[in-house]
Amino acid sequence: MALFGILSTLRSQLTRPEHFAAAFGFVEEAGKEGSAAHRQLFGLTAGQTERTELPGGAFALSQVYLTKPRAEGKWETHRAYIDVQAVYAGEETMEVADRGRLTLAEDLTPARDVIFYQPYDLGSVVRLGAGDVAIYFPPDAHMGGLVQGAPVLMRKVVVKVPVLSA
Repeated sequence: MALFGILSTLRSQLTRPEHFAAAFGFVEEAGKEGSAAHRQLFGLTAGQTERTELPGGAFALSQVYLTKPRAEGKWETHRAYIDVQAVYAGEETMEVADRGRLTLAEDLTPARDVIFYQPYDLGSVVRLGAGDVAIYFPPDAHMGGLVQGAPVLMRKVVVKVPVLSA
């Protein structure tokens, strides 16, 4: 199931933390004022996303957006990548559920590695703010970017880490 917390805690909970080395390195760099990753993230305006290629087939999406009402959210999962989502500014609600409980709406794999699901109201709710990290594995349906009250500007990095084959 998905993991939530600060990076050091998440690192200790993984059975193969070395597989996430590039992702965690980028997440840490984006948090260091003056670094290239930090300048990139904090130089973006609302609605912008920048992609950075990382070692081992991983890539980072630095993004800035306004949180949205739950009615505009979409449940999603991925097959080829694990999401490592790190928040640097703002606060959003994320919902998470096992994908087996959801009904398929649209499968855009393999071209976009995203599967969307019908609305579902029984997911677990998690609040993520600056300094929080979430890891979503292929079974973890998630719906993020949800508003807490009034919309806020989010600065976030989503690193896509290739799924390990057994």
